[in-house]
Amino acid sequence: MIVMFLSSFDYPIEQHPINIKKSGDSMELNTEGLYYAEFFDYIFRGHFENIEMTREDMEFLSLFSQYLRAFGKHCPQALPYDKVEIMEDVCVRERVKTDVFGVETDRTCVQWETVGTGIYARPQLYGAYLTVRDIQNRNALKTTIEIMTDPNAMGNTVDMAHKAKGLATDMTMIFNLNPCSSPSIERLEENLRLFALDRPAIRMKERSKYEKMKNSGGPSGDQDFERLIDDLVDDQAKTWAFNRYVPNSVSGVKKYTNARGRPTELVANYRYNGFKTNSPGTVRITFEKGIPKCIYFSDFPNNCKTPNASILASYAKGEYSR
Repeated sequence: MIVMFLSSFDYPIEQHPINIKKSGDSMELNTEGLYYAEFFDYIFRGHFENIEMTREDMEFLSLFSQYLRAFGKHCPQALPYDKVEIMEDVCVRERVKTDVFGVETDRTCVQWETVGTGIYARPQLYGAYLTVRDIQNRNALKTTIEIMTDPNAMGNTVDMAHKAKGLATDMTMIFNLNPCSSPSIERLEENLRLFALDRPAIRMKERSKYEKMKNSGGPSGDQDFERLIDDLVDDQAKTWAFNRYVPNSVSGVKKYTNARGRPTELVANYRYNGFKTNSPGTVRITFEKGIPKCIYFSDFPNNCKTPNASILASYAKGEYSR
């Protein structure tokens, strides 16, 4: 059994700084189609104030870990001469308890061994990761209690699985969209390191299209909400574990608006295939400043799922206008 924790080693976090152009807005990071497109764009631009997660969040730790591993696998030629191996703790001996009928009731690891993964990383970036990992380890008990006492624990657990699947897909795409040794990846990594260390970012002046979209107030005029909902649900369905969304199955769209006629909520039906049956589902989408903010599915009606930022940017630009 392998546990996804990396062992504590004193890797440098300041030595051998990444050679990076520290000013200018001429470079761009391609994030189109990424599940975490908005996060990566804000990190790249150094606009940390727009990022909704913190370095103490488990989601950030997972994202950082998967990025390091993906870069090590896809871009080994871009690593420096002083690259370091990513380590992990592997359980080598377990204690298993059974009841009087021989049925297993508990399984606990009693001996761990630190081994190399065969995947390498930049030493300063790996050092920053270990700093964040150590902070989260110190908060492990608090985090466990928060998870156990969360009234929406089941929904959030499912959501974590969806995000993990989305992140895995991102890691197969990001280095196809951006060359491993590009200045954009170098800036992304340096700002990722600075975010992890709670340091000031290397900032770009140009605002992100995702920030502009959120402040736009949404498009005016009649919109094709059926197509918008179809695109948003279809995007979410890419991370579903078992069910499969039936494309173009959105129907019965209900729109709720404020006094200015701007949408505040959409409710619609859709269909999905699961366990060899075609079944109905319901989706509710809430808006903030004229832009979709949360997607709620009927199986977990209190679990807010974040809409795809690229779709929202297209919506804000009026690409769903009738």
